[in-house]
Amino acid sequence: MDHLRGKAIIASGFHTTRPGEIDFFQNALIAVGNDGAILSVHRPHEKGYAEEKEKHTGRLVSLPHGSYLLPGFVDLHVHAPQYPQLGSALDVPLEVWLQKYTFPLEARYADAAFARRSYRLLVDDLIANGTTTALYFATIHQEATRILADVCLEAGQRALIGKVVMDNADQCPDYYRDASSDAALRSTGDLIGYIRSHPDNTAGLVKPVVTPRFIPSCTDATLEALGALAKQCDCHVQTHCSESDWEHGYVLERHGVTDTESLDRFGLLGRHTVLAHSNLISAANMDTIRWRGSGIAHCPLSNAYFSSAVFPLKAALKKGLHVGLGTDISGGPSGSLFDNMRSAIFVARLLESGVDPNLGPAERSRHSGTWIDFREAFYLATAGGGVALDLPVGQFSKGYQFDAIVIDTASQRGTIRLWDDLDQGENILQKIIYTASRPNIARVWIGGREVSRSPDFN
Repeated sequence: MDHLRGKAIIASGFHTTRPGEIDFFQNALIAVGNDGAILSVHRPHEKGYAEEKEKHTGRLVSLPHGSYLLPGFVDLHVHAPQYPQLGSALDVPLEVWLQKYTFPLEARYADAAFARRSYRLLVDDLIANGTTTALYFATIHQEATRILADVCLEAGQRALIGKVVMDNADQCPDYYRDASSDAALRSTGDLIGYIRSHPDNTAGLVKPVVTPRFIPSCTDATLEALGALAKQCDCHVQTHCSESDWEHGYVLERHGVTDTESLDRFGLLGRHTVLAHSNLISAANMDTIRWRGSGIAHCPLSNAYFSSAVFPLKAALKKGLHVGLGTDISGGPSGSLFDNMRSAIFVARLLESGVDPNLGPAERSRHSGTWIDFREAFYLATAGGGVALDLPVGQFSKGYQFDAIVIDTASQRGTIRLWDDLDQGENILQKIIYTASRPNIARVWIGGREVSRSPDFN
């Protein structure tokens, strides 16, 4: 493996720091510190480029022609234990999917051997797909969730991991729920301690997350206590928010307010909170989320199967909300953020154009100005995810971690085909986003450490 800590790389590629804006750099020199953070970025025409190149003589990595450097992808919503059912059980409503398929599968993680095998496959596959940072829901099991943390550290993936809390007997099956509110809180606290004191985690590559599955799965006492715990331990928080008509309606009936308002009352909204889905949030909910500084995991692919609604992405971005992408394994049948970037573009276009062929264009389209293109989608998968997590990842800027992937556009096993006389500048990135596949991902670095490399790439 070719680590870059204490070295520099000369590469052409793309990154973004703002929605809708792409920075295409050619033969930039990126110096990486011993801690994996970017020390400097120099372009060939800038002062200091030659000196920096000379300074790193013997410690300089260069990418071949046809290879492009992108920031590693940030996945804001992964149900780690659901990986074995990826691509199945997508033909039923959410509430049926949970009770008939998902809860029985997650209950199997009481078996530590099953947990290790499944989690190792998941983490390796996500890294190979270019996901360098992942926000994981685990299960209610302490040992299995610790195994997930161990696996991420062994593989070198940046991860945020939460033991799922489910103590509401009215919504959770007897065979798969926390024994009590106290037991759920104690187990969450134990996991926080395990991750933070792990001898292989001194750099904080893996972080603990307070994780109420969603309001239906938790009692009010537990939600309130988790809000207090998150504040006390200064942890990230993750949960589902207004995902589907059933879940959104359940919260309205139980609490008389929306998910957003309810979570805020329990102290679960803050700068380090990530809300998955949020398809049915109102303009007032958006204001609350923005005031609290919380993030949203937009899951366009899984929303098509379970939400019956399209997240108002463009409205959220215009309001200044922190939004990134989530694969929602296994509600979404793909662990690739390339697939989810494409889905984000696709559903935004459908939201604007409308889908009823019995109406004329004017009547069919009721949501003008909602479409996005590859530029916004790329932001969501990289810098947007980093902003939502409040972590220095997702872009090639000084002080940010060098989490990066190399796209080999010349790979014969890949699916990108570029034409020298047609494809230049941003259009290269556009083709990468729309046509790249796993074989095109040649190398992956996390914090300057190479964690994956295609055997076909020189």
